[in-house]
Amino acid sequence: MPPPELAAAARLDKWLWAVRMFKSRALATDACRAGSVCIRDEPAKPGRDVHTGEVVTVRQGIITRTLQVVAVPRSRVGAKLVAEFCTDLTPPGEFEKARIHRMQQVLAREKGSGRPTKRDRRLLDRLFE
Repeated sequence: MPPPELAAAARLDKWLWAVRMFKSRALATDACRAGSVCIRDEPAKPGRDVHTGEVVTVRQGIITRTLQVVAVPRSRVGAKLVAEFCTDLTPPGEFEKARIHRMQQVLAREKGSGRPTKRDRRLLDRLFE
């Protein structure tokens, strides 16, 4: 008999919300309907049951997260307990893409603003030290 805090299966949107991939269940449902969530490389509907051992792919912005279902919680779990319910299989390159994108946003200059001034260059140098 499974422990009382575990369920046999759960709706995909509820599982994504429970393991803190989305802030609300409505956001998880919207992502599923938009085709941003896949199981076995097929778009998954929010009401699809998710089972232990399945691999779930979630596209969030420019990052594509890959998670393996370890267990299904009955309700939302704390951030420290998420590792007990899913294994993150996301390649490190995905997180690197996000870091590079963030840096590009910081370094972006408004079009038509001209060359950086001496002060701007010094601030950029301090940023990379």
